[in-house]
Amino acid sequence: MSTSENLCVVLHGAEDMRVDAREQTDPCGNDVLLKMGSVGICGSDLKYWKYAKCGRFTMSSPMVIGHEGSGTVLKCGPDVKHLKPGDRVAIEPGVPCRQCYICHAGRYNLCGDMKFCATPPIDGNLSQYFTHPEDFCFKLPDNVSLDQGALMEPLAVAVYACQRGDVGLGSNVLICGAGPVGLLVLMTAKAMGADKVVMTDISENRLELAKTLGCDHVINMKDRSSSMEDCGKEIKAVCPRIDAAIECSGADISVSLGIHSTRPGGSVVLVGRGSKEPSIPLVDAATFEIDIRGVFRYANCYPKAIAMVSSGKIKPEVLISHQFILKESEKAFQCAYSPDSGAIKVMIRCNA
Repeated sequence: MSTSENLCVVLHGAEDMRVDAREQTDPCGNDVLLKMGSVGICGSDLKYWKYAKCGRFTMSSPMVIGHEGSGTVLKCGPDVKHLKPGDRVAIEPGVPCRQCYICHAGRYNLCGDMKFCATPPIDGNLSQYFTHPEDFCFKLPDNVSLDQGALMEPLAVAVYACQRGDVGLGSNVLICGAGPVGLLVLMTAKAMGADKVVMTDISENRLELAKTLGCDHVINMKDRSSSMEDCGKEIKAVCPRIDAAIECSGADISVSLGIHSTRPGGSVVLVGRGSKEPSIPLVDAATFEIDIRGVFRYANCYPKAIAMVSSGKIKPEVLISHQFILKESEKAFQCAYSPDSGAIKVMIRCNA
């Protein structure tokens, strides 16, 4: 088995990021060795960088960061059947056990033995080279770039969120939060046939971008003193029938806004992560049979995301605002974190 040096971006603790050289070995079994192309920075990456924790996960040892990745196959393990050297792939970063009841039921994203890139203690893929199982590497069509391939990860979240909200032809959708995932939900909802989309945020710049991407109505929630019930009435004034509210901001009040805005029998989909026990009008949701549905990552969404991009229905690359190389990763994270940078999606080129 041959080995070589692999430069990796490693978090050693809060705000302690280093580019370390690690040993890279040949792939075994059904793994493929990838020469990494592009890796995007996600909100969870920023939390690990800033605080060494994200939600219920806390770092206890150094960890390679990054999970929104794409790359090119360099070598294949002896059991690989469908990929070959030279194939470009999008990396689905979560690998389940494939054996439990949840996996067999098709909801492998909820597997209790999930190993997900850059979720402690599993290393991520912000590195020159990365080894990953073949069945969670999805070949990219010739007309899809490596940057687009890296964006399949947040796009898969958007696809799954729209599926959970039953978004389809003629649906009217409220999206709370115009960050990268919220904007991808907007594009996905429209590609799936949504009629009207209303979007809320506290950033006028992001709402303006949403309008250029096809959003029908935008509402700036900054410095609002009115109740979420009154804000719901404002949303109903511009779109009387909201079939699904998709919360992407992580703000507790947006969950309340979704309940107050959604039609009876509709749904509120929780993509963002707010406080553990938010105060929400649960009785109103029950009275009007508004389903509250969780989203944890995604399952079986990469092929759909790739097809949407390859067909031209979605152009996720328009969200890339800044680009850096691997050795500039700390600068890239500072850019993504700073509210003054104007960053939407920051992309790192791993082998530039």
